[in-house]
Amino acid sequence: MLFHLAIKNLIGAGIRTWLNVFVTAVSFFMIIFTSGMYDGMRSHAKQVTIDTEVAGGAYWHPKYDPLDPFSYEDAHGIPPKEIHELIQSNDAFSVLVSQASIYPNGRMMPVMMKGIEPNQSIINLPTQSLLTHTDDLIPVLIGSGMAKYTQLKVGDTFAIRWLDANRTYDADEGVIVAIMETENFKVDMGTIWIPLDRAQTMLDMEKEATYITFSKKSATIQNKENWIYRDVNYLMRDMEAMIKADEPGAQIMYMILLALAGMGIFNSQILSIFRRRKEIGTLMALGMTRSRVVTLFTLEGGMNAFFALIMTLILGGPVFIYFALYGIPLPIDYSEMGLIVAKRLIPVYTMGLFVSTTLFIAFVVLVLSYLPSRRIAKMKPTDALRGKIN
Repeated sequence: MLFHLAIKNLIGAGIRTWLNVFVTAVSFFMIIFTSGMYDGMRSHAKQVTIDTEVAGGAYWHPKYDPLDPFSYEDAHGIPPKEIHELIQSNDAFSVLVSQASIYPNGRMMPVMMKGIEPNQSIINLPTQSLLTHTDDLIPVLIGSGMAKYTQLKVGDTFAIRWLDANRTYDADEGVIVAIMETENFKVDMGTIWIPLDRAQTMLDMEKEATYITFSKKSATIQNKENWIYRDVNYLMRDMEAMIKADEPGAQIMYMILLALAGMGIFNSQILSIFRRRKEIGTLMALGMTRSRVVTLFTLEGGMNAFFALIMTLILGGPVFIYFALYGIPLPIDYSEMGLIVAKRLIPVYTMGLFVSTTLFIAFVVLVLSYLPSRRIAKMKPTDALRGKIN
């Protein structure tokens, strides 16, 4: 009975009810939409990073720290036997990292020089281009961002200088054999890729590597000696931290929207109690307990969340579907800010997101509906019938 009476009262309130429902629906829409964008950013960054860099994970040399270029001089060694067998079975490949300097058009630029097996097929990089015949010049693969920064194009030559294992500087000529398009700035900016065997010879580090990247289907090796196992979550922790650092701004917007919706419902409940005091007195005089009257008004406020959900699905559903299919065009290139974000972001909307958002907003609305409704418990039926209220 209370449920049907609550619906009747809400519909009878007219425009006041639908204004509250609309504001609550806007909160629903913005929370789901923004959360879907962040989930889409996280999903895209993870997929691109796995596809172009980490695959199933890696084994690091114990002295390797990708954030400390000074560690590169000592971060190399011959991989353990079991890891070497993984490489031989084409389930992993080696990367040898060192510092170097390049001199395009007479300018000096510090870079990371990475030697990689050209025939690898575990990560999606065009390393096969490093097999191009270059007349004893060092074949070099770079990303489009690096090419723009250095003003190099395919066929351009430049000097490369490096420090070998004997702490001796050496130099040679390199030639750009390919420029790759990639969304992963970590394999692009400040990095040049050369064949692994050429890098090992140049650095006097035969059969050595800095880290080993293995495929997603490979099992974890137990006897890895002092080499360090790094899983996908560890290798992506910097990207997760960047996304989480941006989320507080969205959470502030959530709170503002919820506050607007909450104030509307709270004020509506107070006004409803004031205007319907004779109705309240009549209900209590007819035998309805104070607790049931409080429940009725709380249920009326809570029904706002249900109607808001219906309105969000009707009005916002087509928007969710459109952006999930065609994406959201972004006005700037976030790769320059150190983020792996697609130029057309595809939001990710999950059932868990809809359920958690619905439960959260419903809880907030119910609490805000109950707080003013508690005043009914202090009313006397006789005073209410006469239109008096404390």
